[in-house]
Amino acid sequence: MAVPKRKTSKQRKHTRAANWTANAAALVECPQCHELKVAHKVCDACGYYDGKQVVEVSADNK
Repeated sequence: MAVPKRKTSKQRKHTRAANWTANAAALVECPQCHELKVAHKVCDACGYYDGKQVVEVSADNK
């Protein structure tokens, strides 16, 4: 079984942990309704993705 030879320093440990922070999702404009939406996801406002309607949006969600 592998065992570390030396203790991991606080700086090395914290530097490695800092890369796991969640990045803000990229917001893009929907080509159909021009609302902001998360990239590569279905638009919440109109239900379109890649030029096709994939989700039926009810009137109370608009």
